[in-house]
Amino acid sequence: MTHRVPWSAQHKKLTANITYSLSNSFAEPLTSDELIKLSLERGDTDIVEQYQKHSLEYTPNGGSLDLREEIAKLYGPDIGSENIIVFPGGQVALQTAAMAVIGPDDHAIVFTPGYQSTQEAPLIAGGSVTRIELKPEEGWQIKPERVAAAVRPNTKYMVFNEPYNPAGTLMSAETQAALKKIAEDNDIIIMSDEVYRLLEHNESDRLPAMADFYDKGISVVTMSKPWGGCGITIGWLALQDLALKERITDMQYFATACASRASEIQGIMTLRSSAWILARNIKIIRDNVALLEKFIDKYGDLFEWVKPTAGAICYIKFTGPLTSAEFAEELAAAGIGIKPAWVFSEPGTLDSGYFRCGYGESIMPRALEALEEFVEDHKDEWREGTKS
Repeated sequence: MTHRVPWSAQHKKLTANITYSLSNSFAEPLTSDELIKLSLERGDTDIVEQYQKHSLEYTPNGGSLDLREEIAKLYGPDIGSENIIVFPGGQVALQTAAMAVIGPDDHAIVFTPGYQSTQEAPLIAGGSVTRIELKPEEGWQIKPERVAAAVRPNTKYMVFNEPYNPAGTLMSAETQAALKKIAEDNDIIIMSDEVYRLLEHNESDRLPAMADFYDKGISVVTMSKPWGGCGITIGWLALQDLALKERITDMQYFATACASRASEIQGIMTLRSSAWILARNIKIIRDNVALLEKFIDKYGDLFEWVKPTAGAICYIKFTGPLTSAEFAEELAAAGIGIKPAWVFSEPGTLDSGYFRCGYGESIMPRALEALEEFVEDHKDEWREGTKS
């Protein structure tokens, strides 16, 4: 198997000593104290006692029943506890599923720019991929006709990320239905990375989970993004196809078989507190998007975007005389972190000028102020077309 280099590894080195982060991709982080307080306020003393007194024995492969039951409540009637596989985070879930589905003779359709695992997990599993480029002038939207044209006789898997990372956009219901039809007609499994679902800026924009929408669909979710439970390290797959579930569960034995019971209990606490947590995080997100919009409007000759409608991230284009890689390096030297275009595209791809900006945290406005101060210091030379 060809060695795959993590695209974000270099970025982590670049931003190791930053003061202000605009590169984080999660909503406002939770604390253990918050979870306990929320549980006690609703009278859920039993779950707090479980957390304080739980056994340190192994949890069941694929997750304990009580956590899977809680997760299943997020879905419709076709998804019960038996349709959930719990993992220590969403990353390992993506790769394990690909290893279970894809072999050397199989082909997958993926989309770029995007999170590396959604593009490369089928390659790591030994298959081949067709990368379909998403374009800002098309609102970063998937075009079903291009997907249909990419289908081969051996196409077995389609992987996309909706709401979309890095741009924070969302496909239409019509596009979702068209992709399902292509998959049905060609017996293709759809893996839908839905880590930003439930963070639609307007709830009316929310699409059905792929696990509900398509009988050969898989939804992958992590507690990191909507709930800010990064350190809980709980993710899951939801799917209707129990034969496929068994294949993935068997493959899980060769990966990380089970999460800790402490993480599972914290996951249950978080899900039971969803209403409060999500309302808080959506407010933070809406406030921060408004600040970003003012920034874009103020420096419209230097920055442009497709305004995000979901999630806690957006993709901004710097139109000045620096590539996004150069811009990221200069910002890092000034203590400000962003994610440049090369974190989301395979090596050798032309630098598009885009960088990802995160806005899910209450501390984000101060980081944006630091960015604005940097822009004020350099805007004149950029407008003259010279590198700083």
